[in-house]
Amino acid sequence: MILLEQNNRIISELLELKFNNAKEGGKPDSVNSNFADFDGVLYHISNPGGDKTKLLLSISLKFYKDLQEHGADALIRREYGPYMTSPEPGYNVSLLFDLNSLPQDTGALIHKASMLKRNCFASVFEKYFEFQEAGEEGQKRAVINYREDETMYIEAKADRVTVIFSTIFKDQDDVIIGKVFLQEFREGRKASQTAPSVLYSLGEPPLELKGLPGARIGDNVGYITFVLFPRHTNKKTRDNTIDLIHSFRDYLHYHIKCSKAYLHSRMRAKTTDFLKVLNRAKPEVKGEKKTFSGRTFQTS
Repeated sequence: MILLEQNNRIISELLELKFNNAKEGGKPDSVNSNFADFDGVLYHISNPGGDKTKLLLSISLKFYKDLQEHGADALIRREYGPYMTSPEPGYNVSLLFDLNSLPQDTGALIHKASMLKRNCFASVFEKYFEFQEAGEEGQKRAVINYREDETMYIEAKADRVTVIFSTIFKDQDDVIIGKVFLQEFREGRKASQTAPSVLYSLGEPPLELKGLPGARIGDNVGYITFVLFPRHTNKKTRDNTIDLIHSFRDYLHYHIKCSKAYLHSRMRAKTTDFLKVLNRAKPEVKGEKKTFSGRTFQTS
């Protein structure tokens, strides 16, 4: 199974191009680029006020207010302090880069900038990982409406952190393929005892969400529960855990689409093979000719 990139490649490549050009003494040119990521996340890179020596990177997340309740602003300041600026209208976070005063190691800065969405997400996970590490129970469950009609729930206990994704399957085929795909996650614990526990329920929310307002019910609604233990949430491993789990919904639906594309390609290939067999099995039609008088005879 393919792991999706955690950073945004468009940001990486564009900033690398602009930063390298500035370091080589090239003439800066204008940029005005809008692009989108998974989960309805929008980006904008531009020259503020038309100043070509400045680059403004902005991100818009429809669910950023949910993340702000769990310290997103503080984490962004911690990660991007000197580069933060007032958010561009219509966006939640903006970073400003001066091409005339770039750091020596621009590679690290480019990577960090390309992880902007991940770092916005990270605050809620870090918060509940800290609750678990301190043994604090009874904290209010985090509810992040990361997509329309889809929600992520996070809850901390003394010995674990539970992360639940609700997802909507648009197609009935997706329900079946998703179920098979998620069974592989459950089997993963047999191969590695360090893997988190994964539970899957279809149509009904898990016990943790029973009776919770907003917990959707329906034949095309799936709930995926990850049970993260201290080995996943401690300070040495939590960054990798956050990298992987924050993009799980994208990972799931990406592989469902890949599975359907693979099945369709196999079906088309098999259909082509069957047509070749049928064409070879057609009997040869003998020719029929007539004489001048009207009599007919067969030709071999």
